[in-house]
Amino acid sequence: MKALTRKQQDIYEFLLVNQKKLAYPPTLSELCLMLGLSSRGSLHKHIKALIEAGLVEPIDRKQTGIRLTEKAKEPLLDQDGGLPFVGRIAAGKPIEAIENVSYLAIPEQIKTKNPCYVLQVKGDSMIDEGIFDGDWVVIEQRSEARNGEIVVALIDKSEATLKFIEQYPHETLLIPANSSMAAMPFLPEQVEIQGVLVGQMRSYT
Repeated sequence: MKALTRKQQDIYEFLLVNQKKLAYPPTLSELCLMLGLSSRGSLHKHIKALIEAGLVEPIDRKQTGIRLTEKAKEPLLDQDGGLPFVGRIAAGKPIEAIENVSYLAIPEQIKTKNPCYVLQVKGDSMIDEGIFDGDWVVIEQRSEARNGEIVVALIDKSEATLKFIEQYPHETLLIPANSSMAAMPFLPEQVEIQGVLVGQMRSYT
């Protein structure tokens, strides 16, 4: 399979993480709005590449709408009790969250019965909470969170970070657990919750 470009990976990630929230397969025009893209033509090229990769399929002959293939949904399924490890998450400056997918065996005690995935922490903005660079965090897939929870937040549909969240009608604050760092204010529409921290692991080797 030909390697995906970053934008194609972003589109695939969006469909993968939001598949349960989408009541029906989105059209290309709807997907443009969801992703904040201005060009339907360029999106069509990316979707064509994802179709060729076997990750999405059109729902009609005119290809006005698309959905994930069964093959594409596999990364969100447990394999032999493992959870999908989908890359690195910034505890600091936001970085791209999903890089690749493999599977990690996770103790039952640090995951929930709901769909979960694993990210590796990069950065030191959560060290006061005991979350250090290189730790693995278990994230329960959720699109909503209570104030004070630690979330994976997608900013402007492009970059993700691990932070405490405080939500207000006029703004959303992403708050580090590092006394030398300030809270990051955003408009509510800039921030999408992609999951909530439920577990953590560390290696000393």
